Amino acid sequence: MSNFQVWGSLPDAGLFNFPPANPPAPIPPAHVPTSILRPFNIPDNLYVSALDARVPLTIAVAYAITAKLLNKYNKARKNKPWGISKTRPFFCFVVLHNIFLAVYSAWTFWGMVGVMRRSFVSPFGPGGVAATADAFCRPQGPRGLGNSVYFNETTGSWDTASQSTAALLLSNNGMPSTTEPGRMWNEGLNYYGWIFYLSKFYEVLDTFIILAKGKYSSTLQTYHHAGAMMCMWAGMRYMAVPIWIFCLFNSFIHSLMYTYYTLTAFSIRIPTFMKRMLTSMQITQFIIGASCAMVHSFITYVYPITVTHVVTEESPATQSAPIDYIIPTAVSALDSLKQLIFGTGEVAGEAAAAAPSHSKTTTVTRTYDLVQPCILTTSETFAIWINVVYLAPLTYLFVSFFIASYVKRSNAAQKLKGQAARGMSDEVTLAEKAGWEAARNVEREVYGGEQNEDGASNGNSGPKSKRRA
Repeated sequence: MSNFQVWGSLPDAGLFNFPPANPPAPIPPAHVPTSILRPFNIPDNLYVSALDARVPLTIAVAYAITAKLLNKYNKARKNKPWGISKTRPFFCFVVLHNIFLAVYSAWTFWGMVGVMRRSFVSPFGPGGVAATADAFCRPQGPRGLGNSVYFNETTGSWDTASQSTAALLLSNNGMPSTTEPGRMWNEGLNYYGWIFYLSKFYEVLDTFIILAKGKYSSTLQTYHHAGAMMCMWAGMRYMAVPIWIFCLFNSFIHSLMYTYYTLTAFSIRIPTFMKRMLTSMQITQFIIGASCAMVHSFITYVYPITVTHVVTEESPATQSAPIDYIIPTAVSALDSLKQLIFGTGEVAGEAAAAAPSHSKTTTVTRTYDLVQPCILTTSETFAIWINVVYLAPLTYLFVSFFIASYVKRSNAAQKLKGQAARGMSDEVTLAEKAGWEAARNVEREVYGGEQNEDGASNGNSGPKSKRRA
């Protein structure tokens, strides 16, 4: 019986190949009338050129080498702040930098909210959870379960299971339409994701602000920035749908984070619970983001699909007797000689060809269950797992710090309370505090610890806060 299902399954081992086999060409967003959420159109050639692998590789390597050299320079100067870091223009730059990234991140987040709202399919609709899975797994094609367009690496072309969508592919020279609404790519993931990818290059200025203040930029911080460039590049270059997770959640966190930096630069006091919440959210996004991206490789969904075939049958004009009975009356003397030499098989074939016939056209409609893995290509698989591998050290650090902090706090609590019985509420409190401390420790490792935010020339009189990427 036809049904709608979603289940967990192991990905095909053949998908884990590097480099990705025969990836599709980048598909730029269509040009549309400008608005607040689409203030400009991206030129197609610029869109494609920026996704050349040499772009993020070159910038990431140059950034890592420069950060390393400036660390040595600061160490040689005994970590004295650079002269420019004590000037008013530098302070203004830092403030404007934070404001720009706060506003940009909020703009990206709001744009991505619209993308998800227009692309999401409710699991309570006709297609059930299979329709929801299809909406999250297939970013290309018309809206609707079974109408998706996906890249076939074997043939090197775009394909679909829907006959109506196949007609759209043919009318667009075999490429997905850039104007068809209803799925993530055309709804804005191609636009916001590409700009978000470029923003990772601009964010390295956070590191140089730290360095200008004479501080040390950790290796993990360099890894964080360089890795973000490569991960966003892979997601956009290979059009891997899980990249929406990073565009949506990371832009939300960054909008809060850079707003916090801006406020602290003006000595505006931020409540402690809000700082703790922000720190915890920063680290939590690593774990949740990697987990959600990874899940895509383990999802398979099933849905019924109806296919109509037109069958043409060729049949003899006379059906009153089998062909064996028609042959003797149709053969000539020459045919009789052939029959004597070759037997009846060839004559039967010739007679059948000579016998008058007519065509009968029949339309056959069949419904069957189509099983579709969420991830179908090596390129999408590569984009997903490079993100997972990139986030693994950060997740490992958080878990390690959490365990160490929890054990330390638990031992301290036992010493204070002696043999007194401890309730569940104490365990929850310990875990909560351990989580905060673990997040702060990861933050210190990744983002460089306490930094002077104002950049002014008045020494250490300005407000301080944690400088993060």
